Amino acid sequence: MPISFAPPGDKAALEEGLAFTPKFDRDGLINVVAVGAAHGEVLMVAHMNAQSLARTLETGEAWYWSRSRQALWRKGETSGQLQRVVEMRTDCDQDALVIRVEVGGDGGCCHTGRHSCFYRVVAATDGSSVRLAADA
Repeated sequence: MPISFAPPGDKAALEEGLAFTPKFDRDGLINVVAVGAAHGEVLMVAHMNAQSLARTLETGEAWYWSRSRQALWRKGETSGQLQRVVEMRTDCDQDALVIRVEVGGDGGCCHTGRHSCFYRVVAATDGSSVRLAADA
């Protein structure tokens, strides 16, 4: 039987209860931050809908919702960079998730070929302009 999610309850139940009742946004999505299980580095940010969240919980592999393709997306299906979920956490109001993952293949996560999607530093240069710099 497929996993389904009950709607969020009152504030006390949502924040202190043990029921997992993810709060999807008006587009039916929840933000997900994927971090490396071994090192804790932020690898990527993506979105899940109820179907991809259920599939992630059922399979132990990360499934996302691609907003650009409007389709389910099994991370690593073509690249080999499958993400095995080690742990999933939700925040206090259950509208965001953090998943700790072990990445298959070459261990990368970004479609640019990098380990993490967060490879640039945002830096103010003179108080009025901002530039990007490659991470050291």
